[in-house]
Amino acid sequence: MAHQAHAYHMVDPSPWPLVGAVAALFTTFGLVIWFHHHSITLVIIGLVLMLLTMLQWWRDIIREGTFQGHHTLPVQNGLRYGMILFIISEVFFFSGFFWAFYHLSSLTTSLPGAWPPTGLSPLNPLEVPLLNTTVLLASGVSVTWAHHSLMEGERKQTIQSLALTIILGLYFTALQAMEYYEAPFTIADGAYGSTFFMATGFHGLHVIIGSTFLAVCLLRQIKYHFTSEHHFGFEAAAWYWHFVDVVWLFLYVSIYWWGS
Repeated sequence: MAHQAHAYHMVDPSPWPLVGAVAALFTTFGLVIWFHHHSITLVIIGLVLMLLTMLQWWRDIIREGTFQGHHTLPVQNGLRYGMILFIISEVFFFSGFFWAFYHLSSLTTSLPGAWPPTGLSPLNPLEVPLLNTTVLLASGVSVTWAHHSLMEGERKQTIQSLALTIILGLYFTALQAMEYYEAPFTIADGAYGSTFFMATGFHGLHVIIGSTFLAVCLLRQIKYHFTSEHHFGFEAAAWYWHFVDVVWLFLYVSIYWWGS
């Protein structure tokens, strides 16, 4: 192959986009079959295939960026633009839930009723939701500490602060699971229940994804993959985590505090 005369990465043919699409298809149809026919075989196959695809796709990208040197400055800038556009798309995704919540609540001013609906007991915003807010804000501080430590070459501090961030993320998930278990209403309790669980549930899913993202970065940091100048994988994870923090603040103010 001739010498490459440009700084851009010409990606080799990869099976993972196709395999990932098949895994998503199996998972989706598997969920439908599980809900209607109580068989979990297909959904397990889909989830296992998706997990294997993730691991092998991440392996290839790490190899390309860390060991083969394909992630040059122009490539990193392209990845940054891609991550920014992805986060913008997520902003619009959550905006739909906020729009639905405020729109449904505004209907009660012109129609008989109340918001939350009469007979439904909302969660106290000064109990578990406030604790969760504190946990996520603390995790935002710790991930920023990790970022600055990484840029300054403080390897031990980077590992410690990253581990702390992951622990806080897992603690948040456990608190939210407990909150769901003890909630006095369900997703089937009208518009309030459906918008509450859809908005907070998808945010909880994003916390799990972000925790996984940071856990991969922690393993990469332990294996000396990052340098003070070359660490976009961690940078993207930190951006994503800050986005999750900001969304939670809007959720807390809108749904837990104002909506109660």
